[in-house]
Amino acid sequence: MSAGFEETDASSVSGELPAEPDLQSSLFDAVSDGLAAALIVYNKNDQMIFASRQVLDFFPISPSMLKPGTRLRDFLGAVFDTGVRQQYAAKQPGGVLGREDWLSQKIASHWRERFEIVERHGPDRWIRLVKRRLPSGYCVSMICNISEERKREEQWRADLERVQLTEDILDNLPFPLFVKDRNLNYVAVNIAFCEKYQTTPDEVLGRKSGDLFSADIAKRFEESDRHVLETGEMSISRQRQVSRDGAERDIVSRKHRIGKPGRYFLVSTMQDLPRDGADLDEFDRATSVTASSHQSYRRAYVPLNGDAQRREPAAMEAIVPENFSGRKILVVTGDLAAETAALRTLAKYGFEACAVRGEDEQEHFLEIASSAGIDLDLIIIDNQMGMRCLELSGQHGIPALVMDGFQLANELTFQVARHFNRNNRINNEPEADWEISTSADSDTLQVLVAEDNDINQIVFSQILEGLGYRYMIASSGDEAVRLWTEHKPQIVLMDISLPGLNGFEAARMIRGIEEGGSVRTPIIGVLTQAFERDHAECAKAGMDDVIMKPVSPDILETIFQKHLKREEMRAVC
Repeated sequence: MSAGFEETDASSVSGELPAEPDLQSSLFDAVSDGLAAALIVYNKNDQMIFASRQVLDFFPISPSMLKPGTRLRDFLGAVFDTGVRQQYAAKQPGGVLGREDWLSQKIASHWRERFEIVERHGPDRWIRLVKRRLPSGYCVSMICNISEERKREEQWRADLERVQLTEDILDNLPFPLFVKDRNLNYVAVNIAFCEKYQTTPDEVLGRKSGDLFSADIAKRFEESDRHVLETGEMSISRQRQVSRDGAERDIVSRKHRIGKPGRYFLVSTMQDLPRDGADLDEFDRATSVTASSHQSYRRAYVPLNGDAQRREPAAMEAIVPENFSGRKILVVTGDLAAETAALRTLAKYGFEACAVRGEDEQEHFLEIASSAGIDLDLIIIDNQMGMRCLELSGQHGIPALVMDGFQLANELTFQVARHFNRNNRINNEPEADWEISTSADSDTLQVLVAEDNDINQIVFSQILEGLGYRYMIASSGDEAVRLWTEHKPQIVLMDISLPGLNGFEAARMIRGIEEGGSVRTPIIGVLTQAFERDHAECAKAGMDDVIMKPVSPDILETIFQKHLKREEMRAVC
């Protein structure tokens, strides 16, 4: 190409292409297309001898400015007048350059042997200009769009900053944390982990448990890790560890699965359990149910602490009667933190309480208690434990309350006190808190609940019974429509993911039946996730409002007060 530019006949001086101009123009256009870039060629007199049509994609100038013979100064002046390059240009120390200063600066850059610059031409538009001045005096300029490349660079930089921020957060956590990939290799550890095991990240990252622990311990770790990765179920376990100085510590380990299918990771945290005062030491001193049992129950009934009643807040005196002292309660939960808090709270108000962590422990405990003549007054079951725990309570004739994590943490005393207070009012009626009531023997059905999950049905049942509402449970969308047609409830709580007709379809069918009538039943969508599309779909299906799981008495009372008339809300206790 340089050989062609060395021609010095009149045609080249006048700004025209050398011999065969059409062929060379076609060649340059083809090169521009192949490079996805614009090409401009000037001669040594700064006159344009070629400009590809792609230049107009970068600068909104008149096509006449691309004709051979156009002076470089005229071309740059037209570009300056568009304002494209100045709007997003970096500010100069002396302020914004005027037209003549800007033109002088740009013409000078064209006479450098090599010059390259990246300019911003819009909020998300970046271009690269590369210029080469050949020995013959000809200048070749190439302009290309690098917006996607810059976006990737900015994304990479943002990702790097997020990674650094995440590492800073993890390193400042006071408890050990590690992350494993789907092959169970360590891919991240924090400073607390390294300090606990007196190691460094380089000694851990990329290795497996078998490289760091004994074969037996590594096998147990990896079995638990694999289960969490495959099922997505959170694992909570308690371990007793012996440190290098010989001190024993109780450790609670939590494992979670994060990520997307094909890119799952395991995140595990370890925290020392408190061993002071009213926490675990008090539970550890409690006697076991039986010494001959093949199961070890570290937490048996906690004797009433005399100070507990003296420290009882005034607000609780109104709802916790004196005869609650000595009532026996069993807590069934796999969450060690929830277990510790629940036992402490129950002991504080005079209940004798203990805990088990699964259906097998519960079954064995109830057998031992029965053979020892110990009568339990109530079983509190974490709603993550499954139906088997509830069935065991029924088999032994013991009332049960099913609670979610929020209720265990915030409403435990209220729920338990309400349970016993209600029993005091209905002296001879059998306790049936754990059963799903579908009775419709009263005049008007107040609440229809459409929910297919067994545990959630129990939660709704307990809350509605406690609040004094007459209700029915439908386990499918089809059944919800049928019960609504037969009983005309005052309000419907509609889970959106139902078998048969889903919640959206059931709501549309109810609205279709109501057309032309004077009564419109409030339908409340019950959502598990706060996705905007679910909110929009609920409104589109004719629902009046939405609530989120897990539900609580306060949430339901608020929604009833909002959508029901005062006279409709009168509860029959």
